[in-house]
Amino acid sequence: QERLVESGGGFVQPGGSLKLTCAAASGRTFRNGAMAWFRQAPGKEREFVAAIFRNGGHTYYGDSVKGRFTISRDNAKTTVYLQMNSLKPEDTAVYYCAAGMGLILSSIRNGHAYDYWGQGTQVTVSS
Repeated sequence: QERLVESGGGFVQPGGSLKLTCAAASGRTFRNGAMAWFRQAPGKEREFVAAIFRNGGHTYYGDSVKGRFTISRDNAKTTVYLQMNSLKPEDTAVYYCAAGMGLILSSIRNGHAYDYWGQGTQVTVSS
């Protein structure tokens, strides 16, 4: 089992920044698998945001956040981050951290490919 705990959500004005943190309790999946962020807004389907493979050298982003968000990981702390800049009202959602083992490139944007999920953290962007 892998327990994921997100933090860092909150309220921010358009154009502002937030940094989300996801701490993996056991670290096993974190060290050997891929980590990702997804989000879900009210009345909408879950959306892929970003993913990073275990070596940190390969990162992937959803089209709507490319160039504004950055995913990174600290293997020593078994923690993954999502730096969100130039936030827009349409970024408002609950953001979830996910971890998965044995993912292939074609599946990283598919939430069903991940084994563990955090409880989510709310991000609200509004003036």
